[in-house]
Amino acid sequence: MSNARATHPTRRGILAAGGALGLGAVLAACGDEGAGSGGSSGTTAAAKSGPWSFKDDRGETAKADRIPANIVAFIGVAAALHDYGIDVKGVFGPTRTKDGKADVQAGDLDIGKVTVLGNEWGQFNIEKYAALAPDALLTTMFDDAGTLWYVPEESSKKILAVGAPSVGISVYDRQLTEPLQRMLELAESLGADVKAEKVTTAKKRFEDAAARLRAAAKANPDVKVLAGSAAQDIFYVSGSNLSIDLEYYKALGVNLVEPPASTLKASGGWFENLSWENVDKHDADIIMMDNRSSAIQPDDITEATWKKLPAVRAGQVIARDPEPILSYDKCVPLLENLAEAIENAKKVS
Repeated sequence: MSNARATHPTRRGILAAGGALGLGAVLAACGDEGAGSGGSSGTTAAAKSGPWSFKDDRGETAKADRIPANIVAFIGVAAALHDYGIDVKGVFGPTRTKDGKADVQAGDLDIGKVTVLGNEWGQFNIEKYAALAPDALLTTMFDDAGTLWYVPEESSKKILAVGAPSVGISVYDRQLTEPLQRMLELAESLGADVKAEKVTTAKKRFEDAAARLRAAAKANPDVKVLAGSAAQDIFYVSGSNLSIDLEYYKALGVNLVEPPASTLKASGGWFENLSWENVDKHDADIIMMDNRSSAIQPDDITEATWKKLPAVRAGQVIARDPEPILSYDKCVPLLENLAEAIENAKKVS
């Protein structure tokens, strides 16, 4: 695991393919706009009384007189908590696609039953937030400075001044298993039954999927896997030293394509920028492509250089979740799909 942290690009600057990262349109988003509203039944812990506290990955302890019932969370956190039976009142971050459907980061969450405070980078409707009378603000963190993900820096003081204690779960420079465990602990603090059969079964499935991926990587050590993301003018190749999924895949033995360190510096270690003319710079047998709505999806890429790539011609392109929903249930397919791709891959590089 890399501990190189000398460079701290702004969050807006790293919104590309690395692991933190929303592309293109995100860079243009700004303001405190909100979209949509609805009501939820509150958390499963709402009826429970007694003090609540949770020490987050900033080392800060969020406290309240009772278990939070009016939770506002980044959409991916809300989706993870939903898998553990915890409901939220409001969300922010990529929630709805342009056609009004649930974004991939919403998981199984019914987005019609939550208040959407902002759907894009920079959007966070403070008035709607305050009206929810929030008693917890939950999100992730993609740096080691404690920056709360998708909480606009220019209005963060006003947001935090509303008074709800905030919690940040780090998804920076560590393996997937660590934030998965932390999210489970957060859910438990909010009243989730982490010993329920649904939860324990999902965790066992995750462990089995990890064993399968390790075996696939060991049996096919020469299969090279590249993590990419597409924007209109740029193809991003992710480095493996900061993203929680890639660090974990590497630990399991997956042969990941690693851009030279010198080409990663401009993004603080997250990714290398390539023009579409140079998209064939790295040899790869499998390409994992960013599946978030902010990225251009493989079927929509028209560049001839892309279509000529051996992995593309062989049909060896799969989806990647650079911002995994941090429940064991949602992370199982990530491991299984990559394992299957490696098991069946033809050597084309």
